[in-house]
Amino acid sequence: MSGSVEQTVTLKDRQMTYLQEMADKHGLADASKALRCLIDFSISNAAEESRIFTEIRCNDC
Repeated sequence: MSGSVEQTVTLKDRQMTYLQEMADKHGLADASKALRCLIDFSISNAAEESRIFTEIRCNDC
């Protein structure tokens, strides 16, 4: 396993709530682990990259 880097990420309240809910729902240690799962999914699914990063979502408009 590669080394870890501690990083601060700025999230909106609803984003943090979502991560915590997913951690609880899936028995993950915490919201940080839920975020790492999402990142790992993105890394592992290159075919979804465009859909993940270029599809416009305006959840805060």
